[in-house]
Amino acid sequence: MRLIKSLIPFILICPQILLAEQNLPFDIATVKLEKSPQTRAFDGVVEAINKATVSAQVSGRVTEINFDVNDYVKKGEVILRIRDNEYNARLRTAKAGLNEAKAGYKDAQLEYKRINGLVKEKIVSNADFDKAKAALKAAEARVAASEAKITEVQEQVDNTVIRAPFSGVVVERHVQVGETTQMGQPVMTGFSLHELRVNTDIPQAFINPIRKYQKASVRFAENAGKIIPVKSMITFPYANPTSHTFRVRANLPAKVPNLLPGMLVKVDFTIDEAERLLIPNAAIVHRSEVVAVYVVNAQNRVMLRQIRLGHRFGDKTEVLAGITAGENVALDPVRAGIYLKQQAESK
Repeated sequence: MRLIKSLIPFILICPQILLAEQNLPFDIATVKLEKSPQTRAFDGVVEAINKATVSAQVSGRVTEINFDVNDYVKKGEVILRIRDNEYNARLRTAKAGLNEAKAGYKDAQLEYKRINGLVKEKIVSNADFDKAKAALKAAEARVAASEAKITEVQEQVDNTVIRAPFSGVVVERHVQVGETTQMGQPVMTGFSLHELRVNTDIPQAFINPIRKYQKASVRFAENAGKIIPVKSMITFPYANPTSHTFRVRANLPAKVPNLLPGMLVKVDFTIDEAERLLIPNAAIVHRSEVVAVYVVNAQNRVMLRQIRLGHRFGDKTEVLAGITAGENVALDPVRAGIYLKQQAESK
C-alpha cells in the first residue's frame, strides 16, 4: 500500500509516461504469431579446439619442470628443460669444425689464384689448374657441411628447452625431474580454453534438415536459461557404420565462461520453421508455481491471466495456452499490478 501511495504522485507529476492512446502508466505489446525456428535437442560433449601433447625432441635428463596440472601457461613460456651439456659440447665441436673448414677454404682460394696466374703464364699445366679448382670446390663443400652441422646441433640445443605452443591449462604431466626422456616421449598435455567446440552425434533422420538450416545454439544441461549461440557448424559427410549417426561439430564463440572440455551440454538444432505465438519475456510474471501475464482489454481493464509457456527464443517466449493473438499484455508487470489494484479500489 505504501508503494502505491508513493507511485501515484510520480504518475501525476510525470504524465509523459502515460501512453497517449491507452492512458496507461505502462507500455503494452500486442501478442502476435511470429515465424520462429523449430528445434530438436541432442546431447553434446565440449572439447577444446587447441589440445596438444608436447613431446621431447631430444634425449636427456629432465632438470627443470616449471608447471604442473591445472596451471595456466602462456604461449612461449618454458614448461620444461632437459640437460644440455652434451648438446652444447657438440655445438662447440661443430663451430670448431666450421672454423677449420673456413681456414681450409681460404687456403684453397689462395692456391687457386696462384695456380690460375701460373697457368696464364704457362708455367704449370692445365691438370694442375683443374686439381686446384677441384680442391677449392671441396673446401667450399666442407664449409657448407660444417654450417649445416651447426644448424642441426643448434636445433638440438634449442630443443632442450620446451615451450608452450599456445596459451592454455596443463591437464597432465608425464615426466618427473631427474627422469631421462627419449626422443618423441610425451612430457606434458594441455588445452586452451579460449576456443571450444561441441561434438554431437545426430541420427540420420535429422541430418538433412540440420544441413539445410545450419543453425544451432548450446545450453547448459543443468541451466536451460544459459544459451550460447553457435558460431559455425561442420557436418561430417559420412555416418558411423555401427550407430548410423552423423557427427556434427559446432564451434562456439571465444571465451565462453563456465564451460570446460568434457562437459555435457544440450545442442538445439533448427530442423524447421513454424509460426508461434510469442510474447516478450518482460511481460511474464512468476508467482510461486504460477506463470501469468497482465492482459489489457480494449477498455483498458487489466486482468492477471495464467498462461502455459513453451520454448524460449531470445527475448521472447512461446505461449502454448492462456492467451490468443491480438490481445495486449503489459510490459511492466509491477506497474500493471499496481494499476490493477487501483482499479479494484476505485470500484
